Amino acid sequence: MKVGAVIITMGNRPEELRALLDSVAKQDGDPVQVVVVGNGSPVPEVPEGVRTVELPENLGIPGGRNVGIEAFGPGGRDVDILLFLDDDGLLAGHDTAELCRQAFAADPALGIVSFRIADPETGVTQRRHVPRLRASDPMRSSRVTTFLGGANAVRTEVFAQVGGLPDEFFYAHEETDLAWRALDAGWLIDYRSDMVLYHPTTAPSRHAVYHRMVARNRVWLARRNLPVLLVPAYLGVWMLLTLLRRPSRSALKAWFGGFREGWATPCGPRRPMKWRTVWRLTRLGRPPVI
Repeated sequence: MKVGAVIITMGNRPEELRALLDSVAKQDGDPVQVVVVGNGSPVPEVPEGVRTVELPENLGIPGGRNVGIEAFGPGGRDVDILLFLDDDGLLAGHDTAELCRQAFAADPALGIVSFRIADPETGVTQRRHVPRLRASDPMRSSRVTTFLGGANAVRTEVFAQVGGLPDEFFYAHEETDLAWRALDAGWLIDYRSDMVLYHPTTAPSRHAVYHRMVARNRVWLARRNLPVLLVPAYLGVWMLLTLLRRPSRSALKAWFGGFREGWATPCGPRRPMKWRTVWRLTRLGRPPVI
């Protein structure tokens, strides 16, 4: 199976990007084809053979990744599997691409694989990086209902069937939007603890847009994908969880601003999932109300 990799960069981490590209080049098996997308910035110097695309403006994470997908032909069809990797990450082993080939070849219904993210110094995986509710044991692989945006592999047939990431999200929850559409189309998603991307431990709130985007996109996610009866339940639960976490006054103000924006602005096409998909998500341990 042919494997490609999409890496988006703001051009501000040239050393980390080079280390990541070196780790991709060291993968076992056939070479991984790589496209680096400069998201509104020039691409730093890259090794020979790495393709680059420089965008005149920052299209956001999903928009930048969608450009990278199309660099491999419509829907990424020139390859069978696409890896999506954060530019400050590092593949921990030389066998990650080969493990992906084996996983997708062994299970024709497998559409997405989520890697384990670990701190390069401590080896610790943050709880939020385990894409399931029962996240206390990051070393346990399992079937899941979403995936990690900067450390994953997607079978390109998924894009051909359900489309790419939602450009309008810009940042936050774009992975869950794709995951829900893929699950509704019959694909499976696995979390694999043996496929590791090293990434420095960070807090998502380091991004200035975090609280507003998280709230806005949560509303968009529900409006686009959930049966109408589940929309208020899903958003009500997340509002309660947000309040229980007791964010700062400024963070809460940004969150409610984003929540209002999510209702007041277009969210893209609405394609509510089937009720059998709701039941499938529930059996996998994460009903779409949380």
